[in-house]
Amino acid sequence: RLLPALQRRCVITGKRLSGTGLAFEGRVLRAVLYAYHSRLLRHRPFLALQQVEQCLKRLWKMNLVGCIETVAGLIPKKNTSQAHAECLVPSQPVLETVALKVLGGCKLVLRLLDCCCKAFLLSIRHLCSEEFILLNTVASGLLSRLWFVIQYRCVLQSLVSLYSTLSASLHLVSETQQMPYITGFDFPSDISNFLGVHISSEVKKQKARMLTAKKPASWLKKFFPAMPETASEVGKKGSLGTCKSSVRNCSIPRPADIGQPVL
Repeated sequence: RLLPALQRRCVITGKRLSGTGLAFEGRVLRAVLYAYHSRLLRHRPFLALQQVEQCLKRLWKMNLVGCIETVAGLIPKKNTSQAHAECLVPSQPVLETVALKVLGGCKLVLRLLDCCCKAFLLSIRHLCSEEFILLNTVASGLLSRLWFVIQYRCVLQSLVSLYSTLSASLHLVSETQQMPYITGFDFPSDISNFLGVHISSEVKKQKARMLTAKKPASWLKKFFPAMPETASEVGKKGSLGTCKSSVRNCSIPRPADIGQPVL
């Protein structure tokens, strides 16, 4: 009964890990780091961005998607209808290796979320100080999108659900045929104790910290000044006839020459 659930979890987790959003944000992050490497080598938000990029690089080098697809390929697609029929299942060494990688992937994704949150808060702080406005604006948007992609696609939750199914399958397979491969390590039954934090509460805490960060409104007002009073008063009037009459009565100015200074 666990085989269809394990295969379904493998497919869902593989799709969420190999999605285009995570890979696209990683490419944009590498491009930003390459563009600002020589100028901001000792800048704190830049160093925090480098930590985020290192976590993403380690996540790809784990080849977690390939291991999950290997386990899904070893599970037979057709289920046997007989109660006591023999069935091919993944061996204990394969399940232990993938379970260990999933545990490491959970730790790494949790670290990635934490680095995204810290780098986002640093970029907002330096934006409020009006330092490196362009870089910190791009970094804050990139980090918020990366954090949202991981949270929205439920990457961490999918890995946790996959590990619970893998742990149950590993327990049954080891009872059937003892073939221990990884020695000196006890696979935890509760992944929350292994991670050291409760996943949902930690994610909510990070989201609250990012939402309550001080917004850099002072320099935004300099670049985008408020509308004049006449335009705001016209916009507040709700009658359609007044808007039409004002459009008819307004005089269209002649276009100014681009080569001449406009006062």
